[in-house]
Amino acid sequence: MASKNGRKRGLAAALWRVFGFFVVSAICGVLAAGLVVPGVASAGMAVSGSIKYFDNLPGDLVVAAPSQSTKVLSADGKTIATFYAENRVRVSLDQMSPYIKDAIVAVEDSRFYEHGGIDPQGILRALASNFTKGTNEGASTLTQQYVTNVLNESRLAAGQTGQVVLSGQKTIGDKLREMKLAVELEKKFTKDQILEGYLNIVFFNRDAYGIEAAAQHFFSVSAKDLSLPQAALLAGLVNSPSYFDPSVHPDNSIQRRNLVLSDMLAQHKIQQAAYAAAVATPIKLNITPGKQGCAAADMAVYFCDYISHLILNDPAYGASVTDREQLLYRGGLTITTTLDSRLQVVAQQQVDATAGANPDKWGASLVSVQPGTGKILAMAQNTVFLPEPGKFDTQLNFNVDSKDANGNDLNGAGGFQPGSAMKPFTFTEWLNEGKSMTTEVDASRRTYPLGFPWKDSCGKVLGGYSTAQKIAGLGTADDLRNNDEGYYRPMPVNYGLYNSINTATFAEAAQLDFCGIQKVVDAVGLHSGVDNAPVNMHQLGNLLGGTEVSPLVMADAFATFANDGTYCAPIAIVGITDPSGGKLPAQASSCHPAIKPEVARGVDSVLQDVLKRGSGIYIQPKVQDLFPTAAKTGTNNSNGSTWVVGFTTGLATASFFGDTMAGQSRVGQNVTINGKFYTAIDGYMLAGPQWANYMTQVAGLYPAAGFPAPPASMAGTPTPTPSH
Repeated sequence: MASKNGRKRGLAAALWRVFGFFVVSAICGVLAAGLVVPGVASAGMAVSGSIKYFDNLPGDLVVAAPSQSTKVLSADGKTIATFYAENRVRVSLDQMSPYIKDAIVAVEDSRFYEHGGIDPQGILRALASNFTKGTNEGASTLTQQYVTNVLNESRLAAGQTGQVVLSGQKTIGDKLREMKLAVELEKKFTKDQILEGYLNIVFFNRDAYGIEAAAQHFFSVSAKDLSLPQAALLAGLVNSPSYFDPSVHPDNSIQRRNLVLSDMLAQHKIQQAAYAAAVATPIKLNITPGKQGCAAADMAVYFCDYISHLILNDPAYGASVTDREQLLYRGGLTITTTLDSRLQVVAQQQVDATAGANPDKWGASLVSVQPGTGKILAMAQNTVFLPEPGKFDTQLNFNVDSKDANGNDLNGAGGFQPGSAMKPFTFTEWLNEGKSMTTEVDASRRTYPLGFPWKDSCGKVLGGYSTAQKIAGLGTADDLRNNDEGYYRPMPVNYGLYNSINTATFAEAAQLDFCGIQKVVDAVGLHSGVDNAPVNMHQLGNLLGGTEVSPLVMADAFATFANDGTYCAPIAIVGITDPSGGKLPAQASSCHPAIKPEVARGVDSVLQDVLKRGSGIYIQPKVQDLFPTAAKTGTNNSNGSTWVVGFTTGLATASFFGDTMAGQSRVGQNVTINGKFYTAIDGYMLAGPQWANYMTQVAGLYPAAGFPAPPASMAGTPTPTPSH
C-alpha cells in the first residue's frame, strides 16, 4: 500500500513539474519578448495581453537603508558597546575587495551586467534542470535577490516579522511581483548601486549581515582587505549560511568556496595561477564573535545600560518605546558619550578591589562628574551583568535613579540613604543666612519633641526625637544620638560638621528657616532616586540623610561646591549621528547659580578639614597631600549604607559601600569583608579608601586648583577647637 501511495506522490510531483515548466516557460517567453525583443512583443494579442498584465503589477519599491548597528563610544573614541537587531555596517562599493564583487557575481548571477533585472535564459535553464533532474534550482538574479532582501528588511523594520518571506516560501504571485520590482529597480539604479546594496544587505551568519560584518566576523578584517580565498568563501555562504558555515561545516564550506573559484576562473575573473593558489589555501578563520548590547560591552557595562535607558525613555528619539527600540537597535547611530575610559578603568579596579566577589553580596560603586559641565566621567560597581561562577551578578545599576536603572520600572534600588553626607546642605543654609562658620552651637541637646518651635516659612516640620514621647506612643524617634560619646556639648559649627556630629547639625537647624534648607537641596538637584520626588527637608530625618539618593545625584550635588556654587545637571550623551551624518538630539551642559560663591567657598573650607582633622582623617591614602581636596563621610543608622563624597575643583566623586539587595534592610554590623571583620562599617572604612585610591590616580587628569578662600567675615573669630 505504501509503495502504491509513493508512486502516486511521485507521479503527482512529476506532473506538477511539467505544469510548472509550461506555466513559467510561458511567463518567461512573455518576459523575453517584452524585455529582449520589444518589437516582437507587439506582434501578437496573447503576448500583448500578458505584457499588459505584467506591467500592471506594482512596481514601486522603497529602498530604505537597511538595519545597521549602533555604536556607543567613550569621549576618547573607544567602543563601549554595540546594539543591533542585525549586525551590519554599511560600506561603499569602493570599500569592498574587488574579489568579493567578482565572486558574488560569478556564483550568484554570471549575467548580472547583461540582463535588465530578470534573466530569462537563466530561468529556462533552471526550469529545464528542475524538470529533467527533479532538483530545485533557483534562477533569481542578484537584482531579484536584492528586491527580496529589501522587502523583508522593510517588514522587519516595521516589526512585521511574521510577514517575512523566505525563498522556499514564495508563491508564483510573489515571484512575479519580485520580477516586476527587479525590472523597475534596474531603471532607477546602476548595476554598481544594486551590487553595493545587495552586498550590504545580504545575510551571511546570525552575527553577520552585509559583507563588512561578515568579513569582520569570520576573518577579523575589513571588507576591503578580503583575500581571494576569503572572498570566495563568503560569496559561497549566501546560498545557505548554515550548511556552508565554515565554523560548523568546514568541508561543505571549502567545497562551496572552490566551486566559486571555479566559476570565477571559467568567467575569466581570475587567472589559472590565482585559482590554483586559492583552492590550495586552507580555511583560516579568525572569528570575532558578535557583541550585542550592554551585557557584551567592552567596558562600563552599567554606564552602557544607563545610556540605553536615556534613549529608550526619551520621546525625542521616537513617539513610542517600540520606535525608540527600532532606532537604537536598527538605526546605525553613533552615540558619543562623556565617559573617560582612563577614569573608568581605575574606577572598575577600585570597586572590584573593595568588594569584588564577596559571598554576602555587599555592593560597592563609584561615579564621577566634572564640575562646571555635569559630564559623567566614570560609573562602576563591583558586580557582573550576567551570572558568572563566584561573582555577584545583577542588572541593577547602583549609581543611578530607579527610572534610569530599570526603564520605567520602580523596582530598582533608586539610591541609598546618604546619612551624614547630607549635613553640608544644612551648613550651606547656615552660611547663606549670614552666620559665621565658627559660631558656637549647643550640641548637648538631644531632645527635639513634637511641638518644638522650629522655623519654617513655607511648610511644617515633621517628626521628632524624644524617647519619652516615643514611650507615650506619640510617634517620635528616640533621643538624638551621635556616633561617639563625648560630643554632647557646645561646639563651633564648623567643628560639628567636619567631625560629623548629629546634635550639632540639629542645633544649627534650630536656628534656621527650613524653607531655606529646602531651597538649597532643590537648587543642587537632590531628589529621591525611587520616585524622583524632591527630598523633603521639612522631615527631620532628612537632616541626617533618611531619603534614598543615588550616588550620581550626590556626586553632582557636591560638584556644585567644587564649581563655586554653580550647579550643572548630569549629562552622558554629547553627540548622536545617523549613518548619513545627520545629527540627532544630544545633551548639552545645563547650569545655573545654586549657591552664592562665597557660601560655596565656606563649605569647601570646612569639607577640606573633614580629611585633615575630622571624620575622614583615617582615610588612606591621603589624597589631600597631592591635591586640594574636600569631602564628607556618610553612614546611615544601620551602617548598611556608607559613603564618601569628595571633590577637587576638577572632579567630584561619590563612593558607596553597603547593602544593595532588595529592601536594603541588612545591618552593616559584625560583618566580614575581604577577610576583615568589622564591628560596624563606617564611611571612612571601605567607601573612604575606595574613593581615595581612585582619586589619587585620576584627579590629576583634570585641573585640581586650590579652592578660593571664603570671606574673612564668614570665618569669624576662631573658637578654640575642643579636645576629643
